[in-house]
Amino acid sequence: MFSGIVEKMAQVVRIEKEQGNKHFTLRNPFLEDGLSADKLTIDQSISHNGVCLTVVRNEGDLYTVTAMQETLRLTNLDLLKEGDWVNLERAMSMDKLLDGHIVQGHVDQMAECIEVKETDGSWYYRFRYDSSEEMIRRGYFCVDKGSVSINGVSLTVCDPDVKDGKGYVSVCIIPYTYQVTNFQYIQPGTMVNIEFDIIGKYLARMNHLLK
Repeated sequence: MFSGIVEKMAQVVRIEKEQGNKHFTLRNPFLEDGLSADKLTIDQSISHNGVCLTVVRNEGDLYTVTAMQETLRLTNLDLLKEGDWVNLERAMSMDKLLDGHIVQGHVDQMAECIEVKETDGSWYYRFRYDSSEEMIRRGYFCVDKGSVSINGVSLTVCDPDVKDGKGYVSVCIIPYTYQVTNFQYIQPGTMVNIEFDIIGKYLARMNHLLK
């Protein structure tokens, strides 16, 4: 479980394909804070652009995670190239403040950035994603002032809309978030990972089942 509060960005240094899987090797940014290498351990769960992945190898200042075929199909991990930056968050501990919202690290789908505007020091992004009546019944939608995870970042929804088989959501990014996440690299046409609010998904499905 995660909170959507990104801790660091990590750069992809190597990508290896093995059958339907991909192994991503990244530089460990937590070592920059003087933390020992055992802070990233084998079997540890880490959110990468909002996707929960398990550390399978830890070598010096590099570590490796593996994404299976289904994960690659649903997320933007399959679009990553060597040199790209991803958002990282380690799993939340029970004594940690929930500064964002409950994020599972189970991405629902990708969304396309369709607009970026700087607004007097902050940034406004608008995204478009596939939508349908069935997806809405399953809770794959946004509500105004609700929460959404985009590339693993917990954000407040504004101007949500659904029309012509597409969903739309806008978010505003403060300068700090812009500087410490890969939102600084997002532009129109960029594909991002989106995870809808788990509480909203449960309520939507319960409402449908109880009708």
